[in-house]
Amino acid sequence: MIDSNTIFNIKNKSEFEDTALQVFDYQFRNNRVYRSFCDLIYKHPSDIKVLEDIPFLPIQFFKSHRIVSSTDPIITTFTSSGTTGSVSSKHHVTNLRIYEQSFTQGFTQFYGHIEDYVILALLPSYLEREGSSLIYMVNSMISKSKHPESGFYLNNVSELKDTLIKLDTQKRKVLLIGVSFALLDLIETYQFKLNNTIIMETGGMKGRRKELIRADLHKKLKAGFGVKTIHSEYGMTELLSQAYSKGDGIFSCPNWMRVLIRDPEDAFTILPQGKTGGLNIIDLANINSCAFIATQDLGKTHDNGSFEVIGRFDSSDIRGCNLMVL
Repeated sequence: MIDSNTIFNIKNKSEFEDTALQVFDYQFRNNRVYRSFCDLIYKHPSDIKVLEDIPFLPIQFFKSHRIVSSTDPIITTFTSSGTTGSVSSKHHVTNLRIYEQSFTQGFTQFYGHIEDYVILALLPSYLEREGSSLIYMVNSMISKSKHPESGFYLNNVSELKDTLIKLDTQKRKVLLIGVSFALLDLIETYQFKLNNTIIMETGGMKGRRKELIRADLHKKLKAGFGVKTIHSEYGMTELLSQAYSKGDGIFSCPNWMRVLIRDPEDAFTILPQGKTGGLNIIDLANINSCAFIATQDLGKTHDNGSFEVIGRFDSSDIRGCNLMVL
């Protein structure tokens, strides 16, 4: 068993690769679904020498199978929102401390201590349902911030407006994290000129608005909030870690997370940096589920390990995922 402290103390590329290979070996032996997937594509630990050799489990398996690598009892199950009538992804979590350490240490790596911020959350579509990993994370961040103004906002946008202006005028450090459609709704009602506030979008219109490309979304948000940059959070139900962008949609990973790009026509071929393809994510915080996930997002990586998200596959475009009969 890999100790979680080993994962969260990774300092460099070599340590990441060594740990990832150990996690693969552990999950091959202990995750029944992942083992069956590897067997079907004839991949065995003896074949795995470098990161690019590791098989990535199609993310759809989180909708159809129980993805666990631990015999410990399941403490909670995070679920995706999905659309009406669609099947939700389920991420079974056996150790919430690992998730808490991941999002706390990940945020600290890029922004400093949570305690230094007033955390304001505008996440109506997530608040209105159960099982959201994002709500769990933000609720914990609000508790850690220890500022009385920190909290969730649902329909009280007038109060949110007043709080934002007051805190910014007081030169307090503020993080406003919100789903895209709710942030747009806010600036269509009120206009701001903020100097000390980070605006962070979590993506998604959730069927409330027409989808926008990131550049257009950020242009609108920058104008409405009066800020120079829009930050972004990249996370999903199937991951226990998040990547962050401080502007221009370029995301950086915490030390225990890595993104590789797969060929959209051949799911088992990894493309070089700068090429566009499917995002394969290694999230070592997923030690008790599956750390190697082939997502439905399209993007590309850069020399420094950062990445950008360009779009999503249509379901008809998914290659190499015809093994769902496991």
